[in-house]
Amino acid sequence: MLKIGPLEFAFPVIQAPMAGVSDLPFRLLAREFGCPFTFMEMVSFRALLHDNRTTRLRMMASPLDRPMGLQILGDDPKELEEGMRLLEGFSHDLVDFNAACPANKVVHKGEGAKFLRDPRKLHDRLRLLRMLTDKPVTVKIRIGWDVDQVNAVETALAAQEAGAAAVFIHGRTRKQFYSGVVDYGVVGRVKAALAIPLIASGDAFTPALIKKMFDETGCDGVAVARGAIGNPWLYSETKQYLATGTLPERPDTAEVARVMRHHLDMCVEAYDERRAPLVFRKFVYWYTKSLPHVKPLRVAALKASNIEQVLALINALPAKNIRLPERVAPIA
Repeated sequence: MLKIGPLEFAFPVIQAPMAGVSDLPFRLLAREFGCPFTFMEMVSFRALLHDNRTTRLRMMASPLDRPMGLQILGDDPKELEEGMRLLEGFSHDLVDFNAACPANKVVHKGEGAKFLRDPRKLHDRLRLLRMLTDKPVTVKIRIGWDVDQVNAVETALAAQEAGAAAVFIHGRTRKQFYSGVVDYGVVGRVKAALAIPLIASGDAFTPALIKKMFDETGCDGVAVARGAIGNPWLYSETKQYLATGTLPERPDTAEVARVMRHHLDMCVEAYDERRAPLVFRKFVYWYTKSLPHVKPLRVAALKASNIEQVLALINALPAKNIRLPERVAPIA
């Protein structure tokens, strides 16, 4: 059982926010396969205050997508105050402060992973957020800035002291971005130091790797990111594996095609027939990543501009019901 403030999840595996990926259709699909809690794409307070159109699209919500978390990015206290006022009445159940994003354009603004170098400043921002909302406030961190500054315990304790309801942690340093290996040992030390829940992420590509994160760190929950892109079955497979130690058969090409068509339909409903294929076509690549002899299809998908072209690509999947292999590495 994962508890974050008043939120409780019997299945402690949730969907992490991903830029350009975790839109409303993606989140609703994850829920259909058993995901109990989702995050929409990260929202920059600076963009929110400028009424950025892309940000408004990212914040598309639905009563079917609850409970749902909102991850925010920012630094300036005034922007945080103004942004939280704009979010009053929005459909979210948790506010997560991003202190983990490693992107240069984010760090150079003093946001995201830059907070890993100043845990006291992070403490102050989290305390401010606690004053501005009655929703649970959490924070996403990494294990440190680089191998010479692995300070995740200090950072997590500062967040706890500020009143955070939970800590999310990615098991790599900022310098690693998404390369190298996850440090389960550091994540485990953070868990041992905290009195609040710890939700871990990093390399959650298979049910076995998700179980490994639980077993080796003692974490309270696991946040899935890249492992679920084009692979919503990961949730139902993990739920069965954690409960019984057994795995269902991997989906075959007929099931992959069915889910792709369903996902596309949800994109049409969320956006429109003109925008939906442009949003969905990148998922054609991800859904078919592990299938043989589909490189021409994936290349064609990146040029598809209408519903008919995307459906033709889905229907062109190998007629023989080939089963997806287990995905043990990143999609990219």
